[in-house]
Amino acid sequence: MTTPDATGVTVLGLGAMGSALAATLLDAGHATTVWNRTPARATDLAARGAAAPSDVAGAVTAHPLVIACLLDHASVHETLDPVIGTMRGTALVNLTTTTPNEARELAAWAERNGVAYLDGAIMATPPMIGTAEASILYSGSADVFATARPVLDRWATSTYDGADSGLASLYDLAMLSGMYTMFAGFLHGAAMVGSVGVTATEFAARATPFLSAMTAGFAHDAAVVDGGDYTVPGQQSLDFSDLSHIVRASREQGVDPAPVAAVQELIARQIAAGHGAEAFARIYESLRADRSTTPEPAEAAR
Repeated sequence: MTTPDATGVTVLGLGAMGSALAATLLDAGHATTVWNRTPARATDLAARGAAAPSDVAGAVTAHPLVIACLLDHASVHETLDPVIGTMRGTALVNLTTTTPNEARELAAWAERNGVAYLDGAIMATPPMIGTAEASILYSGSADVFATARPVLDRWATSTYDGADSGLASLYDLAMLSGMYTMFAGFLHGAAMVGSVGVTATEFAARATPFLSAMTAGFAHDAAVVDGGDYTVPGQQSLDFSDLSHIVRASREQGVDPAPVAAVQELIARQIAAGHGAEAFARIYESLRADRSTTPEPAEAAR
């Protein structure tokens, strides 16, 4: 593998995130080549000193370190399949959002073509790139991570999660699952109080400190899950956690209870299986990969 050069970087994909990545490199003095399917997206970066070849072949051969920040897994193949033969000996850092198995497929594809592969998951918004608040997770080639790190650290705090190329994606999507579920719960609550004229802004002012405080409970629930004993003292029971009253109240206000109803379904499964006196954290058993002892929804309903 060619060692990524300390200054030369190619960035493929100039959406909001790709443009932020490229701009940060230019600000730091890195020789930067950019490419986008729509060439006009490269105009501002070219004006700031980026090279902007008209074709992707010219971009991927400009430097031995290529960054892909494209739309999805399919777009990585659509962009690079025609030129992968010219990339042998280079390093590809893929910051495109994919599933873990899609990342693993890309790693195997790159390896077959003599390209070292590192997958990345950006835990930041475009304006955060280059700040202390930004974080990017990486997995795959340890060599690429080590040699490209002077570049990677320009963007964010860089964390290496191991040789399995799918791990960065798995962590990313798992954290996003928690984020989107929380946001959906907030918006459901806003809709409930909105039914009587309370604005979402008013509700946010009350909900934010409460929800922020509740996140401190993650570590406690995690310890219970890892310990595997849902009967330890001090736990809120599943019976006490029954959310059917929230579902009813939501419907009474004419609001769709879908977010909280999904949680209630998980609670109901465990109660139906005889675990009502155990901790709320036990709903993990309805979600985990090996659910051999957990009733399926049809069983829980009987």
